[in-house]
Amino acid sequence: MLSPMNEWALITGASMGIGYELAKVFAAEKFNLVLVARNEARLQKVAAELRAQHGIETKILVKDLSLPNSPQEIFDALRDAPITVLVNNAGFGWRGAFAECDLHHQALEMMHLNMDSLVALTRLFVPPMLIRKHGRILNVSSTAAFQPGPFANIYFATKSFVLSFSLALAEELKGTGVTVTALCPGSTRTEFFDRAGMKNMRPEWHMMNADVVARAGYRGLMRGKRVVIPGMINKLTAKLANVVPTGITTKLVRKFNGK
Repeated sequence: MLSPMNEWALITGASMGIGYELAKVFAAEKFNLVLVARNEARLQKVAAELRAQHGIETKILVKDLSLPNSPQEIFDALRDAPITVLVNNAGFGWRGAFAECDLHHQALEMMHLNMDSLVALTRLFVPPMLIRKHGRILNVSSTAAFQPGPFANIYFATKSFVLSFSLALAEELKGTGVTVTALCPGSTRTEFFDRAGMKNMRPEWHMMNADVVARAGYRGLMRGKRVVIPGMINKLTAKLANVVPTGITTKLVRKFNGK
């Protein structure tokens, strides 16, 4: 196995929230970083900060992963950088009545970003990892993956897809030297909830700090765990979703969503 100083981690959605905190953790562990997001100014700031603090190499790619060609463009730009860790973190959510959503942005675009781009990037970067017999993939899902989500139905469904895809691929790649981990955080203090209209979905005491989530995700990834659920409350919620009838959990989520 290569030492971290010779390894490159690619992190999407790296300019804020959990992605930014993951970038900080990987930098502290001496991974070189490829940071991907839409906001060039933020990416430049994060890259400069991590280079100065940890003495690593960084590359930034300003890409909108809701656009179909972006995964291939990212892969083509990094043919000379051996990506040994792929972190699929980019995504967004929206809360509201499905019949009132903007079909393009709040449904189809969300599905493409949360699922299609994640699958495309994984498909592109897995073969080189298999050749090297070394690689790690961290797909950011959510505790939303464990039950249906009325009034946030597309978001919950995309995260269920990410979890199912990750678990299946992890088994498929068993014994190859390439591992897949699904990180399933619950409510986290980031800009995500404000942008998604989900700020009041959970009480403040229920929310975790993004840096805590990122460290848990990193530890689980390095240990080869297939699923990481940070926080005891979130772990309990996920376990209950497996034993409580779906009709009940669906009603509970509807209540949490304030509808």
